[in-house]
Amino acid sequence: MVRLMGRSRTRSPQRSGAAASVRRRRKESVRTGWHPMAGLRSVLSGRSVAGQVFVLLLVMVLLLVVAAVVALVLQVQRDSTQEARNRSLAVAETFANAPGTIAALNSPDPTAVLQPRAEAARERSHVDFVVVMNTDGIRYTHPRPDRIGKQFVGTIEPALAGEPVVEEIKGTIGRLVQAVVPVEDPDGTVVGLVSAGITLENVGGATEAQLPLVLGAALAALALATVGAALISRRLLHQTHGLGPHEMTRMYEHHDAVLHAVREGVMILDGDGTLLLANDEAHRLFSLPEDAEGRHVRDQGLDPATTELLSSGRVATDEVLPVGDRLLAVNQRPTDPAGRHRGSVTTVRDTTELRALSGRAEESRERLNMLYDAGVGIGTSLDVARTAQELSDLAVPRFADFATVDLFESVLAGGQPDAAAALRRTAWAGIADDAPLYPKHHQFRFVESSPQGRSLATGRAVLEPRLEAAPGWQAQDKERSAQIVEYGVHSLITVPLRAGALVLGVVSFWRSRKQEPFDEEELALAEELVARAAVSIDNARRYTREHSMAVTLQRSLLPRTLPEQNALEIAYRYLPAQAGVGGDWFDVLPLSGARVALVVGDVVGHGLHAAATMGRLRTAVHNFSALDLPPGELLALLDELVGRIDQDEAQDEHVAPVIGATCLYAVYDPVSRRCSLARAGHPPPALVRPDGRVEFPDVPVGPPLGLGGLPFESAELELPEGSRLVLYTDGLVEDREHDIDVGLERLREALAGAGESPEETCRSVLESRRPGKAADDIALIVARTRALPAGRIAEWPVPSDPAAVGELRAAVVRKLAEWGLEELSFGTELILSELVTNAMRHGAPPIQVRMLYERHLICEVYDSSSTAPHLRYATMTDEGGRGLFLVAQLAERWGTRYLPAGKVIWAEQNLPPDV
Repeated sequence: MVRLMGRSRTRSPQRSGAAASVRRRRKESVRTGWHPMAGLRSVLSGRSVAGQVFVLLLVMVLLLVVAAVVALVLQVQRDSTQEARNRSLAVAETFANAPGTIAALNSPDPTAVLQPRAEAARERSHVDFVVVMNTDGIRYTHPRPDRIGKQFVGTIEPALAGEPVVEEIKGTIGRLVQAVVPVEDPDGTVVGLVSAGITLENVGGATEAQLPLVLGAALAALALATVGAALISRRLLHQTHGLGPHEMTRMYEHHDAVLHAVREGVMILDGDGTLLLANDEAHRLFSLPEDAEGRHVRDQGLDPATTELLSSGRVATDEVLPVGDRLLAVNQRPTDPAGRHRGSVTTVRDTTELRALSGRAEESRERLNMLYDAGVGIGTSLDVARTAQELSDLAVPRFADFATVDLFESVLAGGQPDAAAALRRTAWAGIADDAPLYPKHHQFRFVESSPQGRSLATGRAVLEPRLEAAPGWQAQDKERSAQIVEYGVHSLITVPLRAGALVLGVVSFWRSRKQEPFDEEELALAEELVARAAVSIDNARRYTREHSMAVTLQRSLLPRTLPEQNALEIAYRYLPAQAGVGGDWFDVLPLSGARVALVVGDVVGHGLHAAATMGRLRTAVHNFSALDLPPGELLALLDELVGRIDQDEAQDEHVAPVIGATCLYAVYDPVSRRCSLARAGHPPPALVRPDGRVEFPDVPVGPPLGLGGLPFESAELELPEGSRLVLYTDGLVEDREHDIDVGLERLREALAGAGESPEETCRSVLESRRPGKAADDIALIVARTRALPAGRIAEWPVPSDPAAVGELRAAVVRKLAEWGLEELSFGTELILSELVTNAMRHGAPPIQVRMLYERHLICEVYDSSSTAPHLRYATMTDEGGRGLFLVAQLAERWGTRYLPAGKVIWAEQNLPPDV
């Protein structure tokens, strides 16, 4: 403010006179020397502002001290009275309830007993009297013995009613406070009264003793306040240079006149950002409200940039800020360069003539920011449609009022663009939703004369500054073209989406709100913007193609239909990951003896390699299951296979090895209703009992496939008919936000509330668990168990005697007749005769025959030997060797199944068509 005043070329006489007065006082101070006594005399004179402040402070302190002393005396008196009431009541109640008081009242001479006690209690409690009386108010005790036997002076009626009473009276020993309390026997009858009292003079003696101390403290406080006021006044005298009120008022008026006369805005703010002063020019430039002074700078309605600069208090030199329709050059400095006092002074000049230059710089900066945002915000995903929409959203409203992206249909599917094919509006963005442009997902073709058609044909951008006069544009759709022009769209830029030599589609930028048409500079910006987006869209197209190929491969490797079998009622779901193809698979494999195998596996990773590896493992499981191996042994073979695959692919640096695979293999036997399970690093199965209870069976977990070196343990479960066995992959119970324990608990809750059928169970589980976009594949199998009826099972023990074969054949024929399968009697007799004879010759007892009537007629012969039979062609001279050949000709399938103690040779025959 002083700097600005220094710029003024003219000075008013009044201002010069005030300044001269200040200078004279300063010279006088220097000449005479500033002495404390001289300053004190100036203060006490009362002519200066400092003197008036000193006198005012001194009077205020004196009044406060007097008020404090009076208040303290009154408070002490009130406290004394209250203390007297409390003490007298406490002494009376204590004496009344003391042991022996009631007995003394009932004694022949109460005074002899109670007088010593009352006097002792009076002396110890520092009261003036303790009086015991009967119910008529006749005293038994008193400090003065001559008053014993006389009537008590005071109110005793409430005490006779059982209520203590405290009162202030003027008694024989002066003004006092006395309390009267009843003495009650155990049944509540008042048998006497006790009164204790103390004179107010004795209690108030402490107040009189403290009064000199209070007065001394008040005088000391007055002295300190006087010294403090003198020091404050001296400091004020030094700051004001001894000026009086009139001189300071005249000085302020001069400064205010100069401050508001300058053509620069001046603002003074304190350290907290509160506006202390703003001249007329600052009010005009910033459009400040009339009551701006005293309010925080954030409450002035300024734009964020201006608010940040003013509230920060940082140093600024000719910093240009756009404020409304003006460009202001702002200078800001702290009020105290030494930093002892926080605050800032801001001066502002109107530099609107620099608007054009600043506007062009701002446009260039905005274009650079848009290109930067395009590099960051376009291509955040590998989805073609989403990438196109990101381009449209970026352009509106920063560059255009409407933006559309039209791509060839084949590009959306990941293929090569076909110039003769139709386009689909893939992305649409605008400042309003009612524009008459083609809607999103609309399919069409551009005519050759339209700007979009020329861009697609030539591969170059087209600028139409005035759309209503564009030649050939209306030929696309005359009615819609007229609606677009009527809506207010007046300028258009079309840019082909080029990725190398491929033209993927065309991008259109429409302008309606801004009156100026697109120009050549904006055309170049549009080309740069679309060129950056085209790279991301082409990457998304290539990914879509690779993803589609992987999905096709994966689905071709998964089972399309489930094999026919009666042991389990099965429902399944397979949901691929949204971000890529995984390696999850499942299978249902019918086995010998009406058994069924269920398998679920997962290859770690995504993409073609995971899908191909999954296909190899699924094929291997098919082959190994034909051997009728226990689950643990089958997983051991599969583990060895994965290890060999890793060794083979490790030699090829272009092929990634199998980095992990898990598997769960289960075999269910409907005859025994037992299920054998083994797992290699896979999540445990879930079991839903017929009564709805959900549990996770304790199936020993082995290492993931490919690690090798450790055996796989199996678990045996007995499943009641109607149980539901649930097998799944980890995508169902694991995600990035929750661990597997949370997923298993959610699966338990979903299974507990699901319907009884496998289809309902699958639907309930997926609806309650699967997120919107799964990061991993999900494979789910739900199998409800069935049991083979006992009436369809026939078993016979066979002695090691050839004669027993005939009896067995007769029993078999009878059982077939019972089942209505007489047509199969001949073939069944031959099959069992050959198998039993071989068991007697080459096997070991005991021998057991079992026949199952299921989807096929199954014949099984068990013996305790592990010798494997082999099918061969017998020569003309061989006496034997034709038995198994005969069995193979009569049976649909046959084979050997090894057990922990022995083996089973089985054969299946198709049932007659009419059965």
